[in-house]
Amino acid sequence: MNPHVRSIKPQEDYRLLLAFENGETRVFDLKPYLEKPVFKRLENIALFKTARVVSGSVEWQGEVDLSYDTLYLESKPVRKDQSRGKTSRGKKKNVAMATIPKKKPSKARARLRSSKKDSQA
Repeated sequence: MNPHVRSIKPQEDYRLLLAFENGETRVFDLKPYLEKPVFKRLENIALFKTARVVSGSVEWQGEVDLSYDTLYLESKPVRKDQSRGKTSRGKKKNVAMATIPKKKPSKARARLRSSKKDSQA
């Protein structure tokens, strides 16, 4: 079973930047699908950008959607240097990334860390 989509960021070039539940970030190119009648109206970039996550899949207005299986299997992984917004040569690259919030340590864990530091001193 493939992971569900957690967040999405539509790009200008009919690509979707997807963050999956397993932590992977992948890019899905919708351009080949635009030739199919059901996806034809998504050529309107404003409508394309209304993409949203629904039950782990991606959906647009008018009952147009793609399953999480299709999105995962036909997308390409984003390399780590791309996800940091840099090219392999270290130059900045214009890559929009989906933001995934980091978890803060619980108060109990923070107290445990401070008590370990005190005992070591």
